[in-house]
Amino acid sequence: MNDLRDKREDCPGRSVGSIFWKEFVKGLVISNPVFILTLGLCPILAVTTSIDNALGMGAGVIFVLLCSNIIISTLRNATPSLVRIPVFIVVIATFVTILSLIFEAYIPALHQSLGIYLSLIVVNCIILGRAEVFASKNPVLYSIADALGIGLGYTIALFIISFLRETLGTGGLNVFGFQLFSLPVLSEHPLTFFISSPGAFLVIGLLMALFRWIGVVKCE
Repeated sequence: MNDLRDKREDCPGRSVGSIFWKEFVKGLVISNPVFILTLGLCPILAVTTSIDNALGMGAGVIFVLLCSNIIISTLRNATPSLVRIPVFIVVIATFVTILSLIFEAYIPALHQSLGIYLSLIVVNCIILGRAEVFASKNPVLYSIADALGIGLGYTIALFIISFLRETLGTGGLNVFGFQLFSLPVLSEHPLTFFISSPGAFLVIGLLMALFRWIGVVKCE
């Protein structure tokens, strides 16, 4: 409770709910980890070839980010500064292992499709970055808001990128075995360039330019 009171003192006139909402919304747009902060691009290039992979990776990142933020925020006053990074990695690795076992047991096809990128969530700069910059310095409630906002912002970015890449690269869209639509021309002559890594860079670059053109970076 002292932490929440200190946070309110930093933002006079604002309630706990308004601060929670502010931290949550910030991760969706203003501090979007992909389009604004340009973090975690390596797995994005690999997993956004399909909606299935994108949603699976997004769900995994939200789970790990939320759980690790809660634990790291809870232990922040008891963690010596000299060993904070090893502690962060151990906490994150624990939840990544749990996530990997759950995927392997209940969603084996998705587990195999994501491959090594699921395990590499341990060293994802988004997870480590939020642990160092936010969770280790803020109370649990606001760390939850930060995790949900950043995690959902990351998932939305994955969804948008994979939607464009799969639609343009295959001429249609399939979600977990169900074909949502098929474009007459592209289905016969798909632009396979967009399934490749250069195509991913082009899509991400255009979306980043769009965010800056509409002035999202300047929003407060």
